[in-house]
Amino acid sequence: MKRSIKGDGVSRRNFLGLAGASVAAIALTGTLSACNTSSTGSGGGAAASSKVVLPTYKEFNLLTPDLPGNAQGLQSAFLNMPKPVPSGAVKPLTGPVSVLSETWAPMSAAMPDNEYWQRLNQALGGEFNMQIVEDIGDGYPAKFATILASDELPDLMWIPPNQGIPNVGPMLEAKFQDLTAHLSGDAVLKYPNLAALKPDSWRTAVVNGKIWGAPIPSSPLGQILVGGTEKWAAVGGLNAKDAQEFLEKAKELTNPGKKQYALEPNYINMLHMFTEWWGAPNGWAVNEDRSLTHLYETDAYVAGLEYAAKLFAAGVFYPDVAATDIKTKVVNGSIAAYVDAHPQGLRAFKSLDPGFQAEILVPFGFDGKITPTYDMGYGTVGFTAFKKTDEKRVLELLELINWMSAPFGTDEYVMKNYGVEGKDFEYDANGNPILTKEGEDNAPSVVSALNTMSAPESVNFHPGYPEVAKYVHSQSQKLLEFAQRNPTNGSYSDTNAKVGAKLTKMVRDKSVDIITGRAKVSDHAAILKRWQSEGGDKMRGEYEAQVSAETPVFKLQAVK
Repeated sequence: MKRSIKGDGVSRRNFLGLAGASVAAIALTGTLSACNTSSTGSGGGAAASSKVVLPTYKEFNLLTPDLPGNAQGLQSAFLNMPKPVPSGAVKPLTGPVSVLSETWAPMSAAMPDNEYWQRLNQALGGEFNMQIVEDIGDGYPAKFATILASDELPDLMWIPPNQGIPNVGPMLEAKFQDLTAHLSGDAVLKYPNLAALKPDSWRTAVVNGKIWGAPIPSSPLGQILVGGTEKWAAVGGLNAKDAQEFLEKAKELTNPGKKQYALEPNYINMLHMFTEWWGAPNGWAVNEDRSLTHLYETDAYVAGLEYAAKLFAAGVFYPDVAATDIKTKVVNGSIAAYVDAHPQGLRAFKSLDPGFQAEILVPFGFDGKITPTYDMGYGTVGFTAFKKTDEKRVLELLELINWMSAPFGTDEYVMKNYGVEGKDFEYDANGNPILTKEGEDNAPSVVSALNTMSAPESVNFHPGYPEVAKYVHSQSQKLLEFAQRNPTNGSYSDTNAKVGAKLTKMVRDKSVDIITGRAKVSDHAAILKRWQSEGGDKMRGEYEAQVSAETPVFKLQAVK
């Protein structure tokens, strides 16, 4: 499919982030458990949240995938788009609605000049006034803060999980609508598309023991190292028996004279890959005594820093840290490998070069002996909250979000993601929607923003490229053999909400200094002490109070 897609997705990948290093002020996916955290003042209400009755799950089962998924995180795969079916949603709007969201694609025309958007309005029954913030710098958090301070809120605002929005609990209580009565338990069955969202997704939207909006599911799988198949074939493929072999391959693929480098310059994402090879925990490790050890406190993290600095000294990273077209550089051979948010990212290459083949590295033991890990992702990208309003308006907005959350393969899903047949897209010989020139010009940034603020459970689908869906399904099974979840996902830390973003940035900035040779590996010890004293230890205590007895122990492996 020839959809325009932003070149590299670097900020998108940073948004999804180093797995387990959330700077969120909201609960993420996982198991909520009872704890002693207070729900008063600015508290996150973890104890109350553990008792909330989540929406009843009723699976959407009108379509059968070609390759089934499983409860461990393997996504169902569709090789071609099935014949669309109605989701049961009603035309939701009776008038205009205002929305704040973010796009991860180049900006298309505004609504008055965008016929795809106008056709969407017709399908919804009213004017969908969406203020779209571009993925540039601190764009969304800054815009969010400005609008929040103005007291002139749009009807719907996307609440991201890790862009540093502080004190979400008090903010929600003061400004937004409690939707618990409308969505908890069987009440959600009035909205079948929302009922088709899984319990783990809904936990994202639970704060202070209340449900504040509809979650936006994403791939449950986490970051991956991706490279061009042809490029890596010259050195035996994107694989290695140990880290030394990977370094040798990276050196061989690097040729500064031809402006060719093995690795992209997103050092933090690359460091994430290296620490997995050392068997590092996903954010936090649960010890046998039920205490927690943070990733930053492990020998694996320090060893990852040491290895990353070694790679930097070898000159294998692309030299321009400001480069924004990473995927394009992978396609043209300037960069051999980069880190993507999850395996579904492979579909973007086809918009750049339909013939390009990409492959995913399966983690290996750093020394060939240690057991690697693979970090699962958040599984959602937050939720969309309703501003405080009257009951009639709440019901209308719920119908809107229900429409917007229509499952893959439904009429509403096709309209939202592709538009109108014959105008915005055409079906290919296998029934896959392919954007027309008009669709390419008008849809991508709007569709991106729509899917940022509303989405069904995600599936593995690459329209027009069934071989990509098959490959992603196969590689995902291999990744899941080493998969681990962050044990604090689904928990709330007041300290994390207040200072988590600042502390994470502080450590990451020092990590980049170490990798690039501006600081020594031994300097990590001092920044770790600051992280602990300025909030890390308090976060630990708040999370430890919530660790479920069922959460498995993570055995830290010896780093030699």
